[in-house]
Amino acid sequence: MIRVGIIGSTGYAGQEIVRILLRHPEAKIVWYGSRSYIDKRYSEVFGNMFQLVEDICKGENMKELADQVDVIFTATPQGLCGSLVNEEILSKVKIVDLSADFRIKDVDKYEKWYGIHHESPDFIKEAVYGLCEINREDVKKARLIANPGCFPTCSILSVYPLAKEGIIDMSTVIIDAKSGTSGAGRGAKVANLYCEVNESIKAYGVTTHRHTPEIEDQLSYASGEDVILNFTPHLVPMNRGILVTAYASLKKNVTYEDVKAIYDKYYKEEYFVRVLDKDVCPETRWVEGSNFVDVNFRIDPRTNRVIMMGAIDNLVKGAAGQAVQNMNLLFGLPENLGLEMPPVFP
Repeated sequence: MIRVGIIGSTGYAGQEIVRILLRHPEAKIVWYGSRSYIDKRYSEVFGNMFQLVEDICKGENMKELADQVDVIFTATPQGLCGSLVNEEILSKVKIVDLSADFRIKDVDKYEKWYGIHHESPDFIKEAVYGLCEINREDVKKARLIANPGCFPTCSILSVYPLAKEGIIDMSTVIIDAKSGTSGAGRGAKVANLYCEVNESIKAYGVTTHRHTPEIEDQLSYASGEDVILNFTPHLVPMNRGILVTAYASLKKNVTYEDVKAIYDKYYKEEYFVRVLDKDVCPETRWVEGSNFVDVNFRIDPRTNRVIMMGAIDNLVKGAAGQAVQNMNLLFGLPENLGLEMPPVFP
């Protein structure tokens, strides 16, 4: 049985890790970490956990936690994991970090986009980017996993096959994305109040969103060239879900069958990536509550462009589910163990 500790268990992503692991046959949560609710019953914070979790919330002492568990999930804001991790801790325990502290290999780039000083740059090179469908073998051997962001997960998996095969002009890539409000976290913010969000949609982080360099880096690795792209997220009035629509110019004439064969080459054997039938566009409602990624594409011969589409649940495949998927790989378990839940509808 894998002993699990969660730092940040009272945020949306942390609570989602709890929800998933409660039905995981090979994992047991022994530490519910929280900065705001220390000594409070977890089920008082989340009423859906009444009579399911009787534990009391503890603090964020990673050194103490490392002596009690096999894996630590850090579902925390940027900077915290980087300030806590050290060689002594990593010699005892594996860490899956849901923040951005170890996703970007260039320290200067990280500090520029996130506006904070990185406290443990020595571990950035070692950390494995935990997008399992791409880095599976490296994940299996890692001590420190940089769990991908929600927008990057959906964006990268939508574009990756065509970037890898070199049939799109990477200098023309534009990514338009929509996200539900849970993507902003559980903290109180005026911009996320019901009356501010309901019956409205808005772009935000235009040209400055922090997930941009993460997407650029991973698509650069895939394509073998330095990728600079436009990424524009939008906030929509729903709880969960991300929808990505990406555009790029084609470098050669291709048919539907050509492109479909490329997606099948990379995803046919992937349990969590579903390449939809022809002319079916991904929808967030068909992945809600699940670890699935629905992807598809459409060729526009008039403009010689391809439109690549993807949908995920931002809290599951975009955060907690992917973290558990990484945990399964780290401990030699079936990758989909505890994650077989079908999407919820309606």
